[in-house]
Amino acid sequence: MGENKTILVVEDEEDILALLHFNLLKVGYQVECASDGEEGLQKIKENQPDLLLLDLMLPGIGGLDICRQLRAKEQTAKLPIIMLTARGEEADVVKGLELGADDYMTKPFSIKILLARIQTVLRRNRDVDNFDQNEVIVFGELQIHLGRNIVKVSGDIVELTYTEFRVLVALAHRPGWVLTRYQIVNAVRGEDYAVTDRAVDVQIAGLRKKLGGCGAYIETVRGVGYRFRETL
Repeated sequence: MGENKTILVVEDEEDILALLHFNLLKVGYQVECASDGEEGLQKIKENQPDLLLLDLMLPGIGGLDICRQLRAKEQTAKLPIIMLTARGEEADVVKGLELGADDYMTKPFSIKILLARIQTVLRRNRDVDNFDQNEVIVFGELQIHLGRNIVKVSGDIVELTYTEFRVLVALAHRPGWVLTRYQIVNAVRGEDYAVTDRAVDVQIAGLRKKLGGCGAYIETVRGVGYRFRETL
């Protein structure tokens, strides 16, 4: 299962850290551990992992701040991140996804489910790398370069998070079709991904704001979901 992939676990609870270390090694992953945010950032700088398991409640630099820093740097902007949180508060999950985290697990969690989520995130990032580098979706002034993960409006590059980009692609691939929030989540993160309607709405709001006038291509269908308009 591990395919020689390296996972960095940043977690301050020793028992959880030990549990994750044992189970990840058991299925073939290379595992690095850090017990606080500063140590985690240093290890990423020294040897960037293939995936980061990141606790949100850490001493010193918190998980959300770490996520924000990583997404702000070109070399770590696409590093797969799965958040771990003991808090079930919707605001924490929404904020983490808004910052560009790929997935989240709420403690206590099933190791079996966590391992499945890790595989999904790693596979999704590999599949993105396999896009046709020449495939481009064009609607008026909006250009979506699938293989390069680049979006342009009127020739200018628009900086999107990984999740925002995948939401946009899911909608733009089926212009005129209404997608429910559940369908959007499935397209972006795979089936059985537990996420709130609010989190999807946050991604859509962020997309519209960043796309400026082209944000009008994304139309709200009240009580159902969202639709990508073929013309403005």
